[in-house]
Amino acid sequence: MNAPDETLLPRLEAQGVCTLPHLGVMAAQGPEAALFLHNQLTNDFLLLDRSHARLAAFCNAKGRMQASMVGFKTSDDEVLLVLPKELLAQTLKRLSLFVLRAKVRLSDVSDLWAVRGHLNEPSDSSHVPWTLTHDHDSWRVGLYPAAGHARALSLSPMSSASAPNETLSLEDWRLSEVLSGIADVQQATFEAFVPQMLNYESVDGVNFKKGCYPGQEVVARSQFRGTLKRRTFLAQSASALQAGQELFHVTDASQPAGLVAQATTHPLHGHWALVCLQVGQTEGVLYPAGGSPETPLTLKPLPYALRDDI
Repeated sequence: MNAPDETLLPRLEAQGVCTLPHLGVMAAQGPEAALFLHNQLTNDFLLLDRSHARLAAFCNAKGRMQASMVGFKTSDDEVLLVLPKELLAQTLKRLSLFVLRAKVRLSDVSDLWAVRGHLNEPSDSSHVPWTLTHDHDSWRVGLYPAAGHARALSLSPMSSASAPNETLSLEDWRLSEVLSGIADVQQATFEAFVPQMLNYESVDGVNFKKGCYPGQEVVARSQFRGTLKRRTFLAQSASALQAGQELFHVTDASQPAGLVAQATTHPLHGHWALVCLQVGQTEGVLYPAGGSPETPLTLKPLPYALRDDI
């Protein structure tokens, strides 16, 4: 994993924990829960153990992402999936269409779990993304760092009496989400990307050795036939951005050069975003729709290396 040049990124002074109301939880329960998800998502859930989590995408038949999520096993018969709450109901409905005779039951269990984000001391070699730890009735997933700081996602029962004191603002967490370099699919970007456009193959979000799933042929073909034409980059902006907003290159105002995947505005650090761009148009001035070359984007280093070979 490449360490970003922290002089080029905002300094994250705040540390601690906060509740994440924009995330929900889906449960897959039954003796074939892991097998079912294995056959529907981009990652391997069949061989998933109790010490790791998976980043994964749910795609349509054309390989376009309809949702992204982090999943882990709580038992042999249950997998919990954390994903943006705004996409949970429609993702649950679409996945349910594939259940057929599989021994699995899908349900929205967001009311049962408190989802929290943890931003801690600067990360080191002991911080490994997608590791899973279990403490009493709570689960904790290691995430990719942000500006060198370790991050984690935790799930605890709503009924738990041991809820931590919240010492981190939601604005700080949302900034860390963007700085981590990993974008979630949102309603505004529904079916806008194949996984590689969001760099998912470089952050262990796609397994190319597993069997078929919806869109698998397109995803594999995008990886192994020629170079990828679009990638996600971290950007600082002179103006506020929003997911789904088109981006233009100064040399061509008629055709978009990219799309905003995820964006946030921080009261101290300004406007930041993850932007999916044509790889041939990352040099020169980029600006958002509704803006001008006088409100440009500045690309910054990602906290991980883009993988050439899988």
